[in-house]
Amino acid sequence: MDFYHQLQFSLSITGPICLMLVLGIAFKRIGLINENFIEIASKLVFKVTLPTMLFLSIVVSEHDIYAASHFIVFGVIASVVFFIFTTYSIRAFFPHSADQGVIIQGGFRANTGIIGIAYVANAYGEQGVALGAIYVAATTLVYNILAVICLTPRHSESGETVGKMMASTLTKNPLIISILLGMLVYLLAIPIPEIAIDAGNYLAKMTLPLALLCTGGSLNLGSMKKEQAPAWVASSYKLLLAPVLITAAAYWLGFRGMELGILFFMNAAPVASASYIMARAMNGNAVLAANIIALTTTLSTITCTAGLLVLSLLALV
Repeated sequence: MDFYHQLQFSLSITGPICLMLVLGIAFKRIGLINENFIEIASKLVFKVTLPTMLFLSIVVSEHDIYAASHFIVFGVIASVVFFIFTTYSIRAFFPHSADQGVIIQGGFRANTGIIGIAYVANAYGEQGVALGAIYVAATTLVYNILAVICLTPRHSESGETVGKMMASTLTKNPLIISILLGMLVYLLAIPIPEIAIDAGNYLAKMTLPLALLCTGGSLNLGSMKKEQAPAWVASSYKLLLAPVLITAAAYWLGFRGMELGILFFMNAAPVASASYIMARAMNGNAVLAANIIALTTTLSTITCTAGLLVLSLLALV
């Protein structure tokens, strides 16, 4: 009976996200939403509602900065180590492929800002989102740098490109800006008027439903029939190896409860949609990048539910 209770608990976290993605696909099919809506709504989420949600989650919650620093440092180091592992193993599997960089990016770059945060919000509420927001800020910067490195053709100079990407990420990314502002406001104990918090909460509550509908509506499931081998390999790295290896390492180092759960959810999330934009901007195989996004987004709720079920049965989250 305990197994069924734990399964019900796991589905209560991943099920609503899966349903919203399916609704996005259905609404697109019947014409209730279209490409123009998805483009505008996605910009609204990225530039307004998601930054607002992350900002508020930080300024209205209590934090243990010292404890969080260990959690964030581990998350960053784990991401970099997994990237190195992915890079060398993918190059061994596809030694002559011109798409090595796209496959590598698909293997490590998680959608922490939308799907990851959605999982965390369902499981841990505002307290989890506040801690997850700091994780998102750190990994967003790291993911952008690592993506430039893997997508830059080998034997070419990437130092200047990486430097420009770092500067662009720090100065222009709304998520990082909102999180850094939230930390500043929190540390300096700057008061925020209740009317501003209430208005911000209206925007914040739009974030996950709108983002998930857009994610579902933007999926092209038919494209998954193309270049299946590289897409499946990248997906196995993202949905199986990353959450298993990083969560196991976190457990071994003593992380438990909410911190262990957040690390699992963030690394069990599918590939970020930004990987398509990055691949296209750097003349990579954008079709393959889109296929990997579609495949991992479709399968992530299944793999995440299975992983969460195991962690729940072991009483680790």
